[in-house]
Amino acid sequence: MSQSGVNEGRRRFLLGATSAIGAVGAVGIATPFVASWNPSAKAKAAGAPVKADISKLEVGQQMIVEWRGQPVWVVRRSKEAVADLSKLNDQLADPESAVEQQPEYTQNEYRSINPEFAVLLGICTHLGCSPTYRPEVAPEDLGDNWLGGFLCPCHGSRFDLAGRVYKGVPAPTNLVVPPHRFLSDAVIEVGVDTGGNA
Repeated sequence: MSQSGVNEGRRRFLLGATSAIGAVGAVGIATPFVASWNPSAKAKAAGAPVKADISKLEVGQQMIVEWRGQPVWVVRRSKEAVADLSKLNDQLADPESAVEQQPEYTQNEYRSINPEFAVLLGICTHLGCSPTYRPEVAPEDLGDNWLGGFLCPCHGSRFDLAGRVYKGVPAPTNLVVPPHRFLSDAVIEVGVDTGGNA
């Protein structure tokens, strides 16, 4: 074999090996760069949307999802609870949700996209405490007029199952309804405002 044949083979081998090593290096450099495009934990905490599987949420139950470092309540209301909402209007400070505490697509009697599900920010509008979920009807400590809702243990503010505030309590406004949408019957996404639907 001639000297030029050996050099040609060696040249091809070195060129191939160098190209392979260069490709691996390029991938190694590109991977952190591409990964930097993904939202960081800090960005997610600042408001990146979160999804919640509501398929196992039974009637009367509440689940809590964290969005922007705050609790978001998802409550599955019974047909009776939905029907009872209109009975409370005389007792509420803002039954029509005139104060903008919700996206436009939830400014209705139920303050929700789907009457069966309430989606509410779990922060009292008085001093930022977290009310407790009290779904029972007419408990001894809340009286015969109580049809289920939320009670703030700090200063006694009361909200119905649509997050509407009662008259004569310290909280000035209804609970906030965060932007959200239903991706399917089983999944909601909190933090996306697209008019309520995917």
